[in-house]
Amino acid sequence: MGREFIDLFEEWSKSYDDTVSGHDIEYQEVFKHYDRILDSVTDRAHGHVLEFGVGTGNLTERLLRKGLKVSGIEPSPAMREIAVSKLRGKTEIADGDFIDFPKPEQVDSIVSTYAFHHLTDEEKEKAIANYGKLLNTGGKIVFADTMYQSREAHERAIQDARQAGFHNLANDLQTEYYTTIPFLEKALEANGYKVNFERCNQFVWIMEAEKL
Repeated sequence: MGREFIDLFEEWSKSYDDTVSGHDIEYQEVFKHYDRILDSVTDRAHGHVLEFGVGTGNLTERLLRKGLKVSGIEPSPAMREIAVSKLRGKTEIADGDFIDFPKPEQVDSIVSTYAFHHLTDEEKEKAIANYGKLLNTGGKIVFADTMYQSREAHERAIQDARQAGFHNLANDLQTEYYTTIPFLEKALEANGYKVNFERCNQFVWIMEAEKL
């Protein structure tokens, strides 16, 4: 359920905002157009928003500025501490993950950035099935994350990272649970969603799924 990566995020919390700002050369392309990606997710969200993987609160800030009600979920205590400080009590950030979390009342949007890959494909299917019980009709799942058009494309990305000498990135791409667009499309359509994918950079796509 992604909690096996908590130790990584406890350590990364200290430099996460520097990384997304492009200060880590290995991850510059992963976080290319970062602000634009967060804005795009925010633009697609409406009503009561459930956000998974709040991290340091960068997306949460934008959602709140838009005037949306946000229920935030974050499993890393260090990340939660930074987010709570940054958000200054404007919303609560609860301990939880994509599958085990305090269930809010019905929500209109479920959002996340750079986090869904912490679940195995089996867990992703389970999460998608569960979200249909929370979303109002016409509600949306809007996730921005690294995903691939095929398994071959994923393998090429790992090889490209190795050839560039980006060994941390290559290890990340190989050990975390990055999936494919066809897999997500099939899982969402099987649960009654109309889904669209939009490419943001070499790694990241926005997945927008509307509950029919």
